[in-house]
Amino acid sequence: MTERAPAALRFLQLDVFTDHPGGGNPLGVVIGADDWRGTDMQAFAAWTNLVETTFLLAPTEATASYRVRIFTPSREIAFAGHPSLGTAHAALDTGFVDPDAVALVQQCDAGLLPVEIDRSRPQRELSVQAPKSRVVRDGADAAAALRDILGDVRLGTLGAAMVEGGRKWWLAEFADEAELRAWRPDHTAIGSLARATDTLGLCAFARSASGDFDVAVRAFPCGVGILEDPASGAANGLIAAYIAHAEPHGPLARGYRVSQGREIGRDAKLRIRIDPDGSVRVGGCTQTVFDGRLNWMRG
Repeated sequence: MTERAPAALRFLQLDVFTDHPGGGNPLGVVIGADDWRGTDMQAFAAWTNLVETTFLLAPTEATASYRVRIFTPSREIAFAGHPSLGTAHAALDTGFVDPDAVALVQQCDAGLLPVEIDRSRPQRELSVQAPKSRVVRDGADAAAALRDILGDVRLGTLGAAMVEGGRKWWLAEFADEAELRAWRPDHTAIGSLARATDTLGLCAFARSASGDFDVAVRAFPCGVGILEDPASGAANGLIAAYIAHAEPHGPLARGYRVSQGREIGRDAKLRIRIDPDGSVRVGGCTQTVFDGRLNWMRG
């Protein structure tokens, strides 16, 4: 037996970490599905086939502005960056929360996370505080684990690491931006390592002297079947945490600008802030591409 979704159910498709539609990472947001079961949400997320689909829900914590559940096409996850910003965008633009709010608190399976709203720039920017992270492996140990994947790639100062915080990723700093952008990784090998180590995959980055941004990033979440991600909030949060840990007095230790996605036809722009206590905020612009009503049969 199936049940039709309520007529008031609303669905937005957004583009996150971009100042124009088509430049960032797509996201689906469902509003009003508080009576859906987790299996219903998972089935819809599988159908959208977006990297992530979120469900904007009434909070159950007194201090939270809203609650969000985040689904990939195959499973629910505790936290991700672009779904967090996109859900905050949807909450503000649909009146789910006060549209004039100066800050929000997101309730998710990773806890209560502050969301900042910056209206001082030409376009509104949102930023979310990433969950606290820890370095699981680094140095020679991490480099050895990635040796077959990286081959003769010249590594930068920070080398390789595995970092956990909301998500778990392998990280590798390339010594040269051009080499990073031209790199053709072995996606099968990254996927095998990711599954063997319970990580999403490999996030590679390089410092840039372009002037338009400070760090170029490429993310390969092959452990969940995605070859390359156009904009990775959680992964960038882990890179920032690793930089703050390894170079607490370095030029990037308080924040920087990121370029991601050009290799796959996008142009995502992320802004990283690292506070003196080491907490990381990942931010950027968000765009509504589609706003409509959802007609969906639940099981």
